[in-house]
This record gives sequence, C-alpha cells and structure tokens, in this order.
Amino acid sequence: ATRKDPEIQFIMVRTRSIVIAALLASTSHAFTSPVVWNRPPTTTTPTSSHLLGGLKRILRRGRGGLKNERGQGFGPPLDNISEAVGNTPMIKISDRLCPEGRTIYAKAEYFNPLSSVKDRLALSIIETAEEEGKLKPGDTVVEATSGNTGIAVAMMCAQRGYDCVITMAEPFSVERRKLMRMLGAKVIVTPKAGKGTGMVEKAAELAEAHGWFLCHQFETEANWKFHEATTGPEILNDLKSIGKVPDYWVTGYGTGGTFHGAGKYIKANSPSTKIVLAEPGAAALIDSGIATERNADGSPNGSHPAFAAHPIQGWTPDFIPLVLEKGMALDLMDEYVSIPDGAAVSTSQALAQKEGILTGISGGATMWAAIETAKKAPEGSILVAMLPDTGERYLSTPLFASIEADMNEEELKIARSTPSHILEPAA
Repeated sequence: ATRKDPEIQFIMVRTRSIVIAALLASTSHAFTSPVVWNRPPTTTTPTSSHLLGGLKRILRRGRGGLKNERGQGFGPPLDNISEAVGNTPMIKISDRLCPEGRTIYAKAEYFNPLSSVKDRLALSIIETAEEEGKLKPGDTVVEATSGNTGIAVAMMCAQRGYDCVITMAEPFSVERRKLMRMLGAKVIVTPKAGKGTGMVEKAAELAEAHGWFLCHQFETEANWKFHEATTGPEILNDLKSIGKVPDYWVTGYGTGGTFHGAGKYIKANSPSTKIVLAEPGAAALIDSGIATERNADGSPNGSHPAFAAHPIQGWTPDFIPLVLEKGMALDLMDEYVSIPDGAAVSTSQALAQKEGILTGISGGATMWAAIETAKKAPEGSILVAMLPDTGERYLSTPLFASIEADMNEEELKIARSTPSHILEPAA
C-alpha cells in the first residue's frame, strides 16, 4: 500500500544505495537522530512512520554526503515554514582566506528560512511552550532582541497565529525593525541609554502587565537544548560523511545557546575537538572574570561593568546571559579569542568579495577568530566556524558604510567607455 504513496514513489526513484545509506543512518542513531527528525532526541520506540519520516528528510535534503543533483528538486513539499529550520550546510573556505595547510568550513546559518541561527531558538521556544501548555491559541508572545531572535519569533508567531510584540534597543539596525513589522510583529524601541538590559526589562514589564508569554531567550533551557539536539549533531554528522572530525569549533555568543548546546554535544561526541569562544575586545565580559548579578528568574539586574559599545550586533549584550554562564560552568571552552576593532567588518567584507559568502558582522568576527586560530593550529587541522546570519540585515550599519549607492569613478570610466546610456552624476 505504501508503494502508492506519491512521496514513497519519490523515494523509490532514488538509487538503492541512497536508501540503504538512509536506513543505516537512521538505525545507527536508534531513530532518535536530530539530523533525521529535526527535533530533540526522544526515547520513542521506532515505528514505520518514524522511519518513513527520517527517510523523507534525508532524501529531500541530501544530507550525509548524499547530495541532490540540481534540477532533481528539494523533495516532498514542507507542511509549514518551521520545517525548513536547521540542517544548514557547511561551506569550505578557499585558500584566498584560509591559511595554507588548514581547512575551514563555514556553518552557514543564513540558510535557515529567516536567514539566521535564531530561527532554531524561536522554533524551540515556541514548540516547548506549546507542549508545556504555556502557549494557547490567541496568546501574545513578547521578547527582547537585538533583531535576529525577534525576526525568528515573529516568523513563528505568524505561522502559528500568535500576536507578537518585540522590544529592541534603539541602536540596532532599522532593517530589523522593518522585517519584524513585515512579519506582523509590533516593535517597541527602547532608548539607547538603557542598553540591552533596558529592552529586557521592558519585555518583562510588558509580559507581567498584560499576561503575555515571555520567551526568556537568555535564560531558557529550550535555547541550548535545541542546539544540542540539532546544531552540534549536524556539524559532526556532515563531517563524518567525508570521513573527518573537526579539530576546532569556533563560535561567538549572543545568548550563549549555540556555544552551550552545540558545544556540549561536540565535547561529548568528539572529545578531541577544541572549542574556541570569541567576544569583542571592547566588551570582554567573559575575559573580565566578573559575574553578572541576577534577578530571581536569572535575568540580569544591571549592566556589566566590562561592557562597552561594539559594532558586532547580536553578540555580547551588556550582561552575561544565564544560558552562557551555565555553558561556561561545563568547561566547554578550550581557547578564547578577543576580536579587535575593525576585524569583524573587514573579514565579513572579505568573505563577500573573495568567497561570495554574504554574512553579517558577527559572521565576520567568527571567521576572523577561525582564521587566527588556523594560523597557529597544526598543519592539516580542520576548523568549523559559525556564520550566524546574512549580510543583508546590516545595510544601515558599519558593514556597508564604505559601500556607495552611486557610481564611483572606476564605474563611471567603464560607463563612458561606450557611447550609449551614460548616467552622468548631477552637477
């Protein structure tokens, strides 16, 4: 009977070797692999429907080294946009940027549907709240964000039918506000003087006053647990498909969810991998050794004394998030890298101009840390660097400050090299 299912027919047209590989991948993970299910591990007894779902996901996404040919199609249509979250690719960096004798792969989180790693966080928080009965039809979701989490939460609320309110500090890019509003969210901009703690306090105040569901991205275990279940396994599984393991995994932190969750999985399953944590030199909160003072719910009760303004939006708020603090307590960090002024922007621009990879300032920062780590790493080392989001989210920031909208002299010279259709600059 299953042979009449059009999705099964899709599977059957693939080669026998792919089906066998998918079966082996499923059974080797006892039907709990987050790469197969795109969900946190469970102890559910496997059934034919579990296996079928796993096969469909593997075959539609070409994971485990089984790449889809162009024109073959993505696979069976997704039921909703949340199913597109995760299973992002890793991209090899060429020797134009990667030090000789080393290999750097970029984990391109901008392949998520709303173009950032925070899509994982939003999906996990919303689904966990639904499963725990904390979110019901007609409810309102509120959260404080530098932008990417808010965009991702707005996506999930739009898909699920919840109202969404976002608080965001004034300095963050206007593109982010517009994207959230495009997705139906209400954006409450808080004064610059309040920094990150101000927008967090405003979100908590609104939640209490109106009875709204507060995401608590900086404190919730749903944050790091989803990275433990998805991001970490994806990295190791994709490298395993080519017979490799990472010698170094490089990341920064915003909430600390990626570092905590993916780092925990990588340490448990690839103990030889060194974890490198980076933060802005201007805001060296971790390096300071000073703890953040907290309220009863784990949120910060003030700005960290080591914080100073920095250009890496989405990284290092003016407090140490509880999710990060708990990750640090697990001794996951092997090496620390301080990002100097200008390095993040210049490296992001280099990724665009030399690799065709358009990532944000935080991606540039992480790649700079990876390149510097590679320079000191033993020959033959393999490094994985997280690229949290897309560069298109930074048009009004220092990342694009040197990029002109009008033609420069070199472009005008090209335009004038033939006689027609020359747009001369206004006098």
